[in-house]
Amino acid sequence: MRVKKSNCKQLYRMLIGTMLIFTILIACVAKYSYDRNKEHEIYKESGYNMAFSELVYYVEGIENLLAKATISSSSKNGIETLTEIYRQSDLAVAYLSQVPLSNRELTKTARFLNQLSEYSHSLSKKSIEKKDLSQEDLDNIKMMHEYSIDLKNSLSQMHTDIENGIISWSDITKDGKDKDYVQEVDNISVSTIVDIDKNFEDYAGLIYDGAFSEHIEKENKRALSDKEVSEEDAKKVVKKFFGEEKVEKVESIGEVKNGNIDVYEFSVKLKESDIKANISISKNDGKPIMMTYPKSISVKKISREEANKIGKEFLSKIGYENMEETYFQLDGNTITVNYAYKQDEVIVYPDLIKLKMSLYDGEILGIETNGYINCHTKRQIKPAKLTAQEAKEKLNKNLVIESEKIAIIPTEWKTEIQCYEFKGKVDETEFLVYINTDTGEEEEILVIIETEGGTLTM
Repeated sequence: MRVKKSNCKQLYRMLIGTMLIFTILIACVAKYSYDRNKEHEIYKESGYNMAFSELVYYVEGIENLLAKATISSSSKNGIETLTEIYRQSDLAVAYLSQVPLSNRELTKTARFLNQLSEYSHSLSKKSIEKKDLSQEDLDNIKMMHEYSIDLKNSLSQMHTDIENGIISWSDITKDGKDKDYVQEVDNISVSTIVDIDKNFEDYAGLIYDGAFSEHIEKENKRALSDKEVSEEDAKKVVKKFFGEEKVEKVESIGEVKNGNIDVYEFSVKLKESDIKANISISKNDGKPIMMTYPKSISVKKISREEANKIGKEFLSKIGYENMEETYFQLDGNTITVNYAYKQDEVIVYPDLIKLKMSLYDGEILGIETNGYINCHTKRQIKPAKLTAQEAKEKLNKNLVIESEKIAIIPTEWKTEIQCYEFKGKVDETEFLVYINTDTGEEEEILVIIETEGGTLTM
């Protein structure tokens, strides 16, 4: 049977047309996939850029403050400067944990910032107690200032290179492996990760090791099991965290380390907002680890007490039960509250969660749960060998006691001690005194400082 030539031509045209349509479809799918990957990279770079900019900002602030501390002769200025160094060092460590630098060889840098925080905390407490700083203290401040200059310069150079497009976060995390990345530009070696940590090759650290030093960095994350969750399950946690009805879109940024916790990172677009939030969810168990939502709050409508109540209810909703406010910090129309776990009426200070909220409506603007994740477990609360009355007899007779309770505090040896916590006053100064419930030893004294911005303990 013969097929007419016209029919063959028609079949040929149909075949060519089908192939053309198929080719166009493949091209469209490829372009869509490329655009999605490009958008994904932009989200990831944006989150890293924001965290790294904050890290640079606080390190620059630390360097300036240390410079002031080297020449300050005023006790009042010294206390304020050292307190601010303590605060900014903590914030620098928090932002360091949010960029892929923390995946790599920056252990010395993190150690420096952690020790600087604890040391300035110790010196500010010493100044409050009207004790003069020793020559060794002053020499340590000068030494740490010199290291902070090198760190500031290295981070600032890297920040400039990133802004100018000389290097990118995808370069730094090249192939997803931990290896040095060095790029030659105009015969100038632009070093990233390793050169930053090299600033501290000869940094021996401080003999001082504060009472609360590095207690939240544990090899085994007590609050996490070995059970891994998928990225899709982690997305569900994200939606529950913000409220599914408020979420417009959740974009995956990828897997990274937050401090020493493996996490999935996401960029979240909320409805009725042009600002994106970044959130990390632990790969094990799917727990929220860190969230930042840089929304500006222009009006204050609710009180600190109302915000505290909202915060506790929110933590309970996402799986953190029995949390008690310990202290707070106001910043404009926002409040950051530190919550500690409470077990059988005992405050467990190592199990700490920081929550930032809007004072307009209590909206959650940030969370950091590293302390809780590292330390939380059900404790065996043992009966006190000393009665509260016996413990009171160990106190300074001038201390007018306002309240008392049992608390668990961390030690410099990464252990925990059960103590009576006595809050009281001597003249106009408020103190927290911790007496060991077994031995009657005075384990810790903190000075409570009430400021316009909140309650601090030194």
